[in-house]
Amino acid sequence: MKDFLKAASLGLALPVTAVAQSFVVNDIRVEGLQRVSAGTVFAALPVRVGDQVESLEIQDTTRALFRTGYFQDIQVGRENGVLVITVRERPAISNIEITGNKAIKTEDLLKGMEENGLAEGQIFKRATLEGLAQELERQYVAQGRYGASVTTEVKELPRNQVELKVVVDEGSVAAIKHINIVGNRAFSDEELAELFELQTTGWLSWLRSDDKYSREKLTGDLERLESYYLDRGYLEFRIDSTQVSLSPDKSNVFITVNINEGDVYTVSEVDLAGDPVVSEEEIKRLLLVREGQTFSQVLMTTTSDYITKRLGNEGYTFAEVNGMPEPNEEDKTVKVTFFIDPGKRAYVRRINFRGNTRTSDEVLRREMRQMEAASASSARIEQSKVRLERLGYFKEVQVETAEVPGTSDQIDVEYTVEEQPSGSIGGTLGYAQGSGLVLGANVQENNWLGTGKTVGVAINTSRYQTVANFSYTDPYFTPDGVSRGFNVFYQERDYSEINLASYNTTTYGAALSFGYPISEISRVGLNLGFSHLELGNSINSVKEISETPRPIEGVEDFILSTDEASVLEELSEAAEAKEALSLGSAVDPELLNSDLNGFVDLYGDMFDTFTVTASYARSTLNRGILATRGASQRASLEVALPGGDLEYGKLIYTAQYFRPLTKDLTLRLRTRLGYANGYGDTPELPFFENFYAGGFGSVRGFERNTLGPRSTPPTPYRLVSCATENGVVTERCYVLNAETGALEVSSNQSEPQPFGGNILIEGSAEVIFPLPFVKDQRSMQSTFFIDAGNVFDSSCGETQLNCYDVDLSHVNVSAGLGLTWITGFGPLQFSVAKALQKNDEDEVEVFQFTLGNSF
Repeated sequence: MKDFLKAASLGLALPVTAVAQSFVVNDIRVEGLQRVSAGTVFAALPVRVGDQVESLEIQDTTRALFRTGYFQDIQVGRENGVLVITVRERPAISNIEITGNKAIKTEDLLKGMEENGLAEGQIFKRATLEGLAQELERQYVAQGRYGASVTTEVKELPRNQVELKVVVDEGSVAAIKHINIVGNRAFSDEELAELFELQTTGWLSWLRSDDKYSREKLTGDLERLESYYLDRGYLEFRIDSTQVSLSPDKSNVFITVNINEGDVYTVSEVDLAGDPVVSEEEIKRLLLVREGQTFSQVLMTTTSDYITKRLGNEGYTFAEVNGMPEPNEEDKTVKVTFFIDPGKRAYVRRINFRGNTRTSDEVLRREMRQMEAASASSARIEQSKVRLERLGYFKEVQVETAEVPGTSDQIDVEYTVEEQPSGSIGGTLGYAQGSGLVLGANVQENNWLGTGKTVGVAINTSRYQTVANFSYTDPYFTPDGVSRGFNVFYQERDYSEINLASYNTTTYGAALSFGYPISEISRVGLNLGFSHLELGNSINSVKEISETPRPIEGVEDFILSTDEASVLEELSEAAEAKEALSLGSAVDPELLNSDLNGFVDLYGDMFDTFTVTASYARSTLNRGILATRGASQRASLEVALPGGDLEYGKLIYTAQYFRPLTKDLTLRLRTRLGYANGYGDTPELPFFENFYAGGFGSVRGFERNTLGPRSTPPTPYRLVSCATENGVVTERCYVLNAETGALEVSSNQSEPQPFGGNILIEGSAEVIFPLPFVKDQRSMQSTFFIDAGNVFDSSCGETQLNCYDVDLSHVNVSAGLGLTWITGFGPLQFSVAKALQKNDEDEVEVFQFTLGNSF
């Protein structure tokens, strides 16, 4: 016979209602298990075989099993000497469905439920589900959604399973109808309201969401209000109370803040206390708080920070500096005392790096200015962080210092980096406005295999150029930072395809470069190069390049004007006119009645050039790519050396400067200046070394390379058909005037094309602003810009259009919006601009873009 001891049900352990006689447990049997293992039950039981049990032990047994949370009903009985435990398991969760949520993602809700034990396959606990529903409602209330509600449904399924359904009604966020500040006398309501992030509904509120109430935002606004008063001497300022009330329909919020301004306090004395470690005179130079000033909390705390950093530079990393105001209510003055506790000098035990999944530790470690085993310096730790940011390999660099457990004078420094694309590897498929489709195979990597070296291998082709190039740079050729690099290249370019004068070149060469750091932020460079350049057949398309009437390809002969009629007559009879006429071979330059002043006429069309380039660069930018603060400048002088076919000099200066305007806005100023000219046996600058302007990196809103001087189209000599075969023209000839001996001119005139000049002036002002709705903007930069610039020439030709010596009245100006996005494919750039000032021949372009990258 089996005797049952009723113990508990429905999740609660109750006292035993019938008292059983004590007995010795010879065995334990568990009945009713489905998913829960017997081992789990036995592990929770306080009773073992061989124990003598009474009513108290039976109660302990049921309580222990209920605490596991797996059972909703438990019965304990005895069958002879066997303790029989019969259980009914809680149902398992088969499926969870969440509907109606938008403000909080489903993934986040499921993750929160899983952390609380509510997930598919887990044991269902109703109390936990109800608690989560209440917590979810509280989260919505914290977002200002006071009408939000969360309901739950539990659907029972076969095999002791349930399906959970969570229905969310988020409602709408209550809008702020009114913010009332009571008690202010010194400052107007409008002035104080501008301090608040929370605002009443305005015409941009749909974008900013600044009229949506949030408890966290209100707390921040109150702190900002308090700081505003404390920074202006109101030492006794306090917020007495804050009331937030709802309209009956829960759609509007009314905020009332009661304040007590108090009186303005003036600083009567500034004193130092404690152990400054460094000289007191040096500490006093860091004091921003002065006697006679109106008290300012921000100046006091900033002074404490300055002194702390100064002590940190001496190795006192754990220094504490606290500014303590002592007010005198009688005369409304305050004495400020800075208490300095330097602590022990700290030493760096170890420098660690995290997050560099691709870049080797060696590359990061060589940028360190804080050394291991040396005394810790806040300045050197921060400088090392800045050097890592300037590499351009990382989206973000963070640094933390941690005290070594068990010591009082040692710290570990940990730099955490987040890698970002620093080049492109593999095939290239892109489109650049002005260059067209870009196809090729390339490897262009500024952080080659994480070594910090720059390697470029490219074979690319586009409408504009065909390039084969190999380059290599080691920024740490020597341990002290001397860099070395070299490159070899082959290029074929047709400049008519990128808005320039119609000419083409074939170039090959090589260069060797060195760089030497002269300080933490400055370095000098030296580049030695050789190039061989050949001009193509189209050079006679521009008078500044060549005035010699070189034959068009396939046209080598001429006919006299007196024979033209007979030639045409014979052609009409399908005769071979060429055989019937006495023709010259190539056109003789002496047949022209003008001087030959084109560059090719004077210097030829093939050049071997040896160049040396000296450069100086200085940078305090915070990042190598998409910087937001600091400044940089670079000056370079390139000289084509005597002994080569060309002699010229080229001076270029570039600079940029960043200055924060507000928390979210940054001003960027940029300029690029250039001057070049020939010397010695080449008194004029080779035309293929001219400066160009327009487009990205120059003056946006104008077509690429189209600003500045225009070329002079060549004299279009007249061509006629002079031979046919089967009725098809097979030969064309120039027409030579029989009376003058000069080639006859056609009435057709080609359009002048951009030709460039030897003086470049460019500048721009940009305001960098964050993009709305984009959380991670570390690889993106959006700007409002004003660009200005032009190309000038100190020796304009008489027939050149749009050519001026330096004249600021001819500077082009544009304004617009720009976006740069760094991706693994390469930089993506977009701009929309309007020309505000232009010259007659300049070509505008409102929308410009570059997708992909060609190396």
